[in-house]
Amino acid sequence: MTEFLNSEIFQLVVIPILISFARIIDVTLGTIRTILVTKGNRFLAPILGFFEVLIWLIAIGQVMQNLTNFVNYFAYAFGFAMGNYIGVLIESKLAMGMVALRIVTKVEAFKLIEFLKGENLGVTVFDGQGATGHVHMIFTVLKRSSMPRIINYIREYNPNAFYSVEDIKFVSGGVFPEKILWWKPKSFSPTNRK
Repeated sequence: MTEFLNSEIFQLVVIPILISFARIIDVTLGTIRTILVTKGNRFLAPILGFFEVLIWLIAIGQVMQNLTNFVNYFAYAFGFAMGNYIGVLIESKLAMGMVALRIVTKVEAFKLIEFLKGENLGVTVFDGQGATGHVHMIFTVLKRSSMPRIINYIREYNPNAFYSVEDIKFVSGGVFPEKILWWKPKSFSPTNRK
């Protein structure tokens, strides 16, 4: 076993693969941790941060012990790049958090509004004037995981509708069905203002 650990194959192939694998894991954890921090998750983010740094120390330790092997540098950089890619890919699949959806349409919006209400979403509607005439503006807040279904309906309903999506860190008040929230919003009245 000692002979294998000191062999050229172990130094030039196995160690770079381990370094790359460690970087993929730690950068993936770091990417997800950063996203959790921006979404205000105070519990899971520090746990991921602990393992991220622990794995990083192991990877950098191997690079520092083998400074003469330039393959380790490339393995380290490759792991970093792949970790970013995989972290973003995982986060997009998790679809964490809430988003604000703003829709502007020239087409009569009644069916779209009814669809959104049918999805148990609170909907705010304005009539407005756009660059090319009268428009209907629709605002709602929803779970990010629901976005593909809602966007598909908007495209089916009115392919020319303008819409924008914005991440939300915190929401208070409004109409939110209990089943879509992970917290219960405080009701607002002049007597409970802080």
